[in-house]
Amino acid sequence: MPSGDDPAADGVPGAATTLPVTVALPDARVEVRGASWLEPTDRGLLPHRLPAWTRAQFPDRFVALCDEQPAGVRLRLRTAGTRLRLVVDVLRVAVEPQPPGAPQPYDVLVDGVLVEQPAGHGTAAGGGVVELEPQRGTTVERPGPPAAVDLWLGDAPGRDRDVEVWLPYGESTRLVTLHADAPVLPPAPATGTRWVHHGSSISHGASADRPTGTWPVVAARTARLDLVNLGMSGNAVLDPFVARTLRDAPADVVSVKLGINVVNHDAMRLRAFVPAVHGFLDTIREGHPSTPLVVVSPLWCALVEDTPGPTFVDPASPPGAPLFATRGRPEEVADGKLSLRVIRAVLAEVVAARRASGDEALRLVDGRDLYGEADAAALPMADLLHPDPPAQRLVGERFAEVLRGVLAP
Repeated sequence: MPSGDDPAADGVPGAATTLPVTVALPDARVEVRGASWLEPTDRGLLPHRLPAWTRAQFPDRFVALCDEQPAGVRLRLRTAGTRLRLVVDVLRVAVEPQPPGAPQPYDVLVDGVLVEQPAGHGTAAGGGVVELEPQRGTTVERPGPPAAVDLWLGDAPGRDRDVEVWLPYGESTRLVTLHADAPVLPPAPATGTRWVHHGSSISHGASADRPTGTWPVVAARTARLDLVNLGMSGNAVLDPFVARTLRDAPADVVSVKLGINVVNHDAMRLRAFVPAVHGFLDTIREGHPSTPLVVVSPLWCALVEDTPGPTFVDPASPPGAPLFATRGRPEEVADGKLSLRVIRAVLAEVVAARRASGDEALRLVDGRDLYGEADAAALPMADLLHPDPPAQRLVGERFAEVLRGVLAP
């Protein structure tokens, strides 16, 4: 176990004693996996999860913010050392009227095993804030100084080990430098079945307690898959640029979790939703005509099961404990507004029709089989919209079994 060090150099407030090996990023010895591209900026290297060309089609800065939050992104390297320090420039989100949350943890896997971090390690102290107004999709960035994230790799066994550093899913993170107490070597090429997933804030990671605790990462690690997570908080609304991203992404299996954000935004009515789902799936199939494709309908959410959106953060929520509410009324479903119950029925009909037309690699998963009414009673959503950490893990474990079944020979 590392001992406490005196604050010192590296030009970073609170940084521990200088480590002997410095790697300025980008560097071939450190792979950034799970990102589509890396943007050099004057504050560090910014991982993006969507391709660069999509930025011209973003409707607002909310989408850009989600793209810049590194859900599922991890650094891969090899070293015989016991300590790393990652210098980063972070922005934590403050959603009006709530303050920014506490620093999110970084997770470290060594030879595939999670290494719990001692006190004072595994988070970026300080940092800046990005203020989000979700209804207008506007953001204001207030950068802070760079921060040092000290990471413990466990006792040294006298050999090089495979190391992964999973970045916080909800903090915009620019990578500056990596420091180590032993030489850093390039990782072995990544192998294994690649799973590309798109979904809402629940897929992005909302309310999970750590980057490896989001349900897609739990599922990927359980089923031993190479994950690309395109979960986008508030932005799984059948955007064509996302469909084209999925179409073009190398993948052995693709999944799309659809519906909740359409309700959250009251983004479309029943008349528009049905052809939009077909079009989204048509585009994916252009690049993956026979790849296993899983459509996941919404998890149980009492707030909007039978009541449409739009949803919003209740301004009367306690500071640091947001609660969601809806402006919709149940009777509006008769006019074509969408509730989760309606969306599940529509998705079931769409998938059944496409399978009947010959797409036997298409599969539907009812979201209530991953988190249903009984699960909500046992593991309730504290904010009324997002599963808490135990429920995130439960969904991931259940979806791992889905993936195993889909990929079974």
